[in-house]
Amino acid sequence: MIFVTVGTHEQPFDRLVAEVDRLVEHKVINEKVVIQRGYSKYQPQFCQFADMMDVADMDRFMSEARLIICHGGPATFMRALSMGKRTIVVPRQQKYNEHINDHQLIFSRQVRDAGYQIEIVDEISKLKDVIAETSNLKDFEYKSHNSSFISKLEKAVDSL
Repeated sequence: MIFVTVGTHEQPFDRLVAEVDRLVEHKVINEKVVIQRGYSKYQPQFCQFADMMDVADMDRFMSEARLIICHGGPATFMRALSMGKRTIVVPRQQKYNEHINDHQLIFSRQVRDAGYQIEIVDEISKLKDVIAETSNLKDFEYKSHNSSFISKLEKAVDSL
């Protein structure tokens, strides 16, 4: 199963919801897809969906999913990674009126460049290829960077 979540930001994210639905319609995706579509206006015809989900449902769908496709909100993709799930991040972008700026794109790139196992799709036409690349990959063991972060933070605080 593939789980797609766009978060709760009030601007629609139709670019992602419509593309996933199109990929299912054209049999590019041949497995069950569940979408949390938030405030998106596009209503999927080929996927199961809900506008909003509580934390328990989000966790259930994330744990059942083979692959998680999500917006670039760090709480969402870091949760997916912490569950050891293959994660494709499609950041909301200002040029598509999906957010007020491009912080999701900038931050997700920094997280990837720091060594986290996320795939970033900045142009929706690339989504089908990235999904195909993940089809044979298994879940992985998440390695927390907390101790390294805490050590660096303590040094920064001590230097003040």
